[in-house]
Amino acid sequence: MRSPEDAVSIILDSVVGDLGRENQPLAQALGRVLAEDVHGDLDLPPFAKSAMDGFAVHAEDFAARPPQSEVRLRQVGEARAGVPFTDPVAPGECVAIYTGGELPADLDAVVMVEKTRCQGEFVFLSDSPGPRQHICERGEDLAAGDLVLARGSRLRAACLSVLASVGCEPVPLQRRPRVAIVTTGDELVAPSEVPGPGQIREGNTLHLAALARAAGAEVVFSGVVRDSKSDLAASFGDLLESVDVLITTGGVSMGKYDLVAEALEACGIEQVFHKVAIKPGKPIWFGRMDQRLVFGLPGNPVSCLVGHEVFVAPALRKLGGESTEAWQPPLCVARWKAGATRPNARQQNIPALLTMTEEGASELQLVRWKSSADIVGISRANALLVLGPDEHCEVGDLVRYRPLA
Repeated sequence: MRSPEDAVSIILDSVVGDLGRENQPLAQALGRVLAEDVHGDLDLPPFAKSAMDGFAVHAEDFAARPPQSEVRLRQVGEARAGVPFTDPVAPGECVAIYTGGELPADLDAVVMVEKTRCQGEFVFLSDSPGPRQHICERGEDLAAGDLVLARGSRLRAACLSVLASVGCEPVPLQRRPRVAIVTTGDELVAPSEVPGPGQIREGNTLHLAALARAAGAEVVFSGVVRDSKSDLAASFGDLLESVDVLITTGGVSMGKYDLVAEALEACGIEQVFHKVAIKPGKPIWFGRMDQRLVFGLPGNPVSCLVGHEVFVAPALRKLGGESTEAWQPPLCVARWKAGATRPNARQQNIPALLTMTEEGASELQLVRWKSSADIVGISRANALLVLGPDEHCEVGDLVRYRPLA
């Protein structure tokens, strides 16, 4: 069997081409990926402005201020956000200014309002400001032409405000990978149904769809197909005409009714590999047809989740145009607080609970779970302890883990 690292490398090498781009309004761009570099169209701030409420002054008026004394200045106007003060300001005069207000051209410092008192047209200031005190300079955040966000950046909430500030509307975005998710099993019924003898409610498509969306995909289909090679092949063939990635769950092991691999190959999909040295999730199947990718994940929910996080998510992120460092984020490190683990010849991914100590240190605890079929157990976990082949850990060891959303 291939190692997980080799399998991921093969998968990423299979992602070729560009899905193209589309322009979308900023309001709809959260979580999407930039399709091109964005540069500033002007300086930010576009003018020198006050960092706080107070009074704009000539710093020179304070040069001879004796200790513990006040300087008296005449207030001749005010500058507030969006309404500059443009008249000349002579020595011995000041202008009331408010946070975000443009600094009048003749003045070079701001005294915060807490260090002032007003008496009629005069202001008494108990400060000794140096030149440029409490001023946000023009272009100190961004100069016109500077790179704002690079192609391949996934847009967080703060990114939308930045793009708005440089007039990037609409936003050039990478097209999201179109994904179809099919689970197979004659025993599966909808969550709204009461299972009959031998039946269980189906949930894999729900968590796979959520994981795929979190990795940047657009899920265009999710559903159940019964354990029939002809039905599976027909469904797969139809879906592959309109999607970039097909994800199946169930039916990829070696049993009599594990028919997914045969059905995929009947559709003309080239098998690249079948089985990886990972626990849980060994029976994973991967293939391709032209530039379309196909993942056959095991049906047990923990195996399914591990398969998506380790193998599918990196491919979706690359296919969706994300920057290289996003494809395979490095494993995190925490202190193991449970008992000794047993080594295994395969890489192990063990459900765990990540907590923080009062000092801010990360710790991992083992959660109660029975097997790769235990969806209740995995729902208690927010991380996967990762142990390499033949590796084990003892209480107190520093260990590696994958965060789970």
